[in-house]
Amino acid sequence: MERNLDVCDKMTIVQTRRGWCQELMGCQARTEFKYYNSSDVHFASSLDDSSCLCRLCCAPSYPFKSTVVEEGTNEEILTMTRPFKCPVGAMKCCCYQELTITPPPDASSSSPPPIGRIVEQCWFCVPRFLVLDGSGREVYKLHQPTCLGGLCVDCCAAGNPCGRGCCKVPFAVFDAGETGTDGRGSKEREKGKILKKPRSLASELFTDADVFEVDMPKGATTEEKAMLIGATAFLNANFFEGGGS
Repeated sequence: MERNLDVCDKMTIVQTRRGWCQELMGCQARTEFKYYNSSDVHFASSLDDSSCLCRLCCAPSYPFKSTVVEEGTNEEILTMTRPFKCPVGAMKCCCYQELTITPPPDASSSSPPPIGRIVEQCWFCVPRFLVLDGSGREVYKLHQPTCLGGLCVDCCAAGNPCGRGCCKVPFAVFDAGETGTDGRGSKEREKGKILKKPRSLASELFTDADVFEVDMPKGATTEEKAMLIGATAFLNANFFEGGGS
């Protein structure tokens, strides 16, 4: 994991397109990603392991396990596991969406302790999430840029919202202890971001393949970068699968 993520300050995560027959029939295929580092080198891939029936009946809440493997060697880098939970929703008091990231097994343990988790918080207007390390300590908080004191998503925060493809609204990464994360003045407090890149109108309408850019926080550890890779898969599963936007 270290040799792939240590020097990776920016990452592009590309979802593989489904076959035309699957697109036409509306089938929820297994999610496959390819991972590119800041030098645009394809260094890893992943394919989720999930039940076809769950994908068909429970999208976008279906449980899955996805292992990221190094390109060329097939060595495990990390594993992401999501249990079945209620869909992301406002004012829930339980059954929050979550995803756990674990390192590959080693000689000392076939079931190593987790690197961290991404957990949905209780929210009212704008979805909010916490990134926790393996001990449960809060590391980052994630949410989209807001306006009106946090009541609405700010669709103009990243520039023209009516450019190529859909709105360009990232999920901002803040330190967990940061308090001023709402409103137009919060951009200077951002430590990183996860952005679903806008695509052509035809791609948005007729395919379910997304491309994400992940800007890692400056000074982030290998484990924290792994957690943000997991956060990207988590956000994709909850907001962009099955025709989400």
